[in-house]
Amino acid sequence: MARFREDKLTEKERFEALLKREPVDRVPFYMWEMSFASVNVGYPKIITFTDPLKSFEALQNTHEMFDGWHYIYFSAGAIGVREFGGEVKMPTDEFSQAVSLLRPAVQSEEDAWSLTLPDVKTAGAIPLVMEFAKLQEKHGRPITFSSGSILKVVQGLTGIGTLCRWMMKKPELVHRLCRLAADFEIALAQYWVDSFDHPERIIPLTAAPVESNQMISPKHFREFSLPYQKEVYERMLAMGIKHINSHICGEQNLNLPHWAEMPLGDPGILSFGHEVDLETASEYFPDHIIAGNVDPAVIQVGKPEEVYELSRICIEKGKKHPGGFALAPGCELPPMAPPYNVWMMRKAINDFGWYD
Repeated sequence: MARFREDKLTEKERFEALLKREPVDRVPFYMWEMSFASVNVGYPKIITFTDPLKSFEALQNTHEMFDGWHYIYFSAGAIGVREFGGEVKMPTDEFSQAVSLLRPAVQSEEDAWSLTLPDVKTAGAIPLVMEFAKLQEKHGRPITFSSGSILKVVQGLTGIGTLCRWMMKKPELVHRLCRLAADFEIALAQYWVDSFDHPERIIPLTAAPVESNQMISPKHFREFSLPYQKEVYERMLAMGIKHINSHICGEQNLNLPHWAEMPLGDPGILSFGHEVDLETASEYFPDHIIAGNVDPAVIQVGKPEEVYELSRICIEKGKKHPGGFALAPGCELPPMAPPYNVWMMRKAINDFGWYD
């Protein structure tokens, strides 16, 4: 049996210390294990997105198993699609991992101009997310919600092909939908702040896959994402939210100067795809907590020793970061990842992650 060193802090104490910019005993394990947690405890993947109570239990139990960081969250998937009247496909087959777009709400230019803001208290899957948030409050965990990034919400309204085409041909339509997405995210944040007594316990999550340079250019990021996303973050912080968690997904090296312009809290939390070197991330975000960024594909299909080595490299780079660091996958843990590969990430923390 492997013997780990005895922790000096609990995961909750370690998490809170990082948010207060205080020293910690070792690197925490930010698992980001939504569907993996469901599969890990014997549930089908769809439970992750449809049953807040079972999802909460799966996350709690999986965190206990791997000593996960004191931060779990629930997303009903494809944020904005159902809320604005579109349809989704649930991950019921062998190879699907998450909720995906089936029918967008916007299928014409006329639809784009006539679309209106939904009631965030009742729209789509938001009631499920609120149910999970109340469980978080009850159990003393940070209260979360996924607002999506600006362009992630917009592509959920149009489909990625239409979005990219309109960026080139009909930019006024994209700006119209970006405005609507920003208003939606601001209204969602206000709903959460109004629903809980301590807004400082609320940590919203933004995942930004559509903003990656594999999808759009830095020019389009600056035009369509930056001003609206920056406004959303400013409004969240003005409501009393103290920390914003942003996942900068995929290849975004050319976007990092723009991300660095955004207010993320004191501190914010940023995680990165494996395409962004952690030393580069540290240069752009020295005052924020960074997390990352073991390649999820290797966690899924690689050998345990490969996962261990990539984790070691991330830890040795991340430990140098002045704002605080957590080891994490470069995106959500693959649902069917071998648990032993995930355990090798935790073993690497024990072997290399101590601040002696």
